[in-house]
Amino acid sequence: MPSEPTWPTGPAEASAPVESSESTESAGPTEAAGPVARPEPSASLPAAPFEASAINEPAPAQSATAPMGAVEATAAPTAEGGTAQTAAPTTSTMPTTPTASPPPVGEADQGPGPSHHGSDPVSWQEGVPATPQTEPVPGAARPRPTGPEPGPLAEDRTPARTGLRGAVNRVGLRLRPSRSELEERRDIAAVSAHWSGSRTVAVVNGKGGSMKTPTAVLLSAVFARHGGTGVVAFDNNPARGTLGWRTEPGPHERTVADLLASSDRLLSPEAGPVEISAFTHHQDDGFDVLRSHPETLAEDRPTTAEAFTRAHEVLSWYYRLVIIDSGNDEGSPAWRAMIARADAIVVPTITRPEHAESARLLLTELSRCDAHGADLASRALVVVSQSSAAEPRPDELVSRFRQVARDAVAIPYDPMMAGRPLHLGSLAPATRRAWLHATARLATDLH
Repeated sequence: MPSEPTWPTGPAEASAPVESSESTESAGPTEAAGPVARPEPSASLPAAPFEASAINEPAPAQSATAPMGAVEATAAPTAEGGTAQTAAPTTSTMPTTPTASPPPVGEADQGPGPSHHGSDPVSWQEGVPATPQTEPVPGAARPRPTGPEPGPLAEDRTPARTGLRGAVNRVGLRLRPSRSELEERRDIAAVSAHWSGSRTVAVVNGKGGSMKTPTAVLLSAVFARHGGTGVVAFDNNPARGTLGWRTEPGPHERTVADLLASSDRLLSPEAGPVEISAFTHHQDDGFDVLRSHPETLAEDRPTTAEAFTRAHEVLSWYYRLVIIDSGNDEGSPAWRAMIARADAIVVPTITRPEHAESARLLLTELSRCDAHGADLASRALVVVSQSSAAEPRPDELVSRFRQVARDAVAIPYDPMMAGRPLHLGSLAPATRRAWLHATARLATDLH
């Protein structure tokens, strides 16, 4: 492996992929690189075919004249033989075919509107059949949506709750939140959102000591803290995985091997929703951990593709989000099976050249593997951590990785990252904010 990374030539600004408006909008203050410049909208672009204002436009106000077909009123005779003059509406020049009275203003029948309960937006258009729905294959990676990206999250404009403005508001004022607080709220909203079906995230880097296990732990903690239960971290290391050493033990010592032995029962209709807790270890941060058995030899641990597939099938049945801490052997059957079932990948690295080069090579080789691997590599999130105060800051590597991945984020040095067990609440506020932003960048790719 080369000692120095071989990166794409040219300035990062010229070759970096243009982020979507949604990704740019959700970027937090902890990213090392500056905000990406947005192109000015072109005045010549045609209007959207279905503007919201046109769909929801109320019916025009009812005219003061009589409806079409109304008969002109005539003078009615009186008892004295005269005629009483009455106000006559204007006689219509159109045929006098009787018509139904128009509905009140704002209630005009506009015909059946588009149904917002279908899963295929194009089925709203007349003459276009809905896309047939097929049953998902258990354990397989979810296909990427082909429709438009979801719109930006609604802006939270409630008064400031943090910082100096929040302190002033606690005495009765209602100051607006600062820009940094709004960005934090957007990140929390992204992390808190749920989606249909289970999602699988693989944390991968072929170099040991690249922060894979802390990344898996803290991503799980942020998702669980803001989005609620249903998050599990899974140790898929065929060697001596350390996920169990970096997290809290439960009231038992069961591992993935015990779960596999009971997989038939756990997937049976008779199994209850809480039976999985007999095999996982719950954490104070709100997520669960499925541990490996690092005390045994590798030949005594379930490391086959079939074993991983079965364990993943059980976890994806019970949990909405499965975050997998992987080993260093990218050629192992369990590693390959994990990639085949991943919906997204996170590539952690520290600021040492050999770890960064390992991350870059993984993305390069994965993009050449097959279509699914290329898709994962193009959408990868790279997390660059400063593992010690003596190492360089992550800014330069973050800028370089944005040329070869969807996004890259920086994590500052924090001595509490070496804690055992590792708790999100033990980190410095700036470190917690950086992990919240990193998790939000991942969450935007899971919907």
